[in-house]
Amino acid sequence: MRPIWKGAISFGLVTIPVGLYTATEDKRPKFRQLRSGDHSRIKYKRVAETDGEEVPYEDIVKGYEFEKDRYVVFTDDELEAALKAKGSGMVDVVQFVKSEEIDPIYYRASYYLAPEKTGIKAYRILLEALDDKDMVGLARVAIRDREYPATLRADEGVLVMETMFWPDEIREPAFEELEGEVETRAEEVKMAQMIIDNLTTPFDPNDWIDVSREAVEELAQRKLEGEEIVSPAEAAQPAGVVDLMEALKASVEATKEKRKAG
Repeated sequence: MRPIWKGAISFGLVTIPVGLYTATEDKRPKFRQLRSGDHSRIKYKRVAETDGEEVPYEDIVKGYEFEKDRYVVFTDDELEAALKAKGSGMVDVVQFVKSEEIDPIYYRASYYLAPEKTGIKAYRILLEALDDKDMVGLARVAIRDREYPATLRADEGVLVMETMFWPDEIREPAFEELEGEVETRAEEVKMAQMIIDNLTTPFDPNDWIDVSREAVEELAQRKLEGEEIVSPAEAAQPAGVVDLMEALKASVEATKEKRKAG
């Protein structure tokens, strides 16, 4: 793997040179837009709104919209200089917390941090200390043209950095449907808890397979082999729930059987 950038972890007075690597890979099926007649690729052009003329990449600048249709223009050098002033390339650990203190809604993307040769010992010390204490570091980090809050944690012999949303980027869950009072009965909640108990098992990532991706790949292979594709019969729609308690009881029995089968 090639690093996105090379920088350093800073905690206390210790600096550890590291490389930043993407930890995940998007394997969703990728589709291209084609012209139906000859399957020629569709290309997109960058055009100016005012006259419709195509704009070369070197003539495109970044504009910050401070009012409707009014912009402050920045060059790449100006943005890079601003980020360097904020410590670009530095994972600046400012505090340590228990991971359960952080709501998962804050997490944005995962990266591996691997040490440069000169920082291996300090890297190992931080890795083992985080693992022994079962803590994560809270840090500030600048990637490309913006700064993020991030966590730093030990995971099977490597440091994982997860960038986060800023608190003011999290939307308030304001829904009219949840504002009204709804009466729930204790036996209904107990039934729901029994369903949860019946479906409670340890998490195994190998159990999770992207069946939609497999379906697309299988369909593509069948088309390549010249097989005629027939649309499947429409799946039966679930009937509306008439009695919630009866539905809960049926769910308890169904999940109990599933647990036995498992």
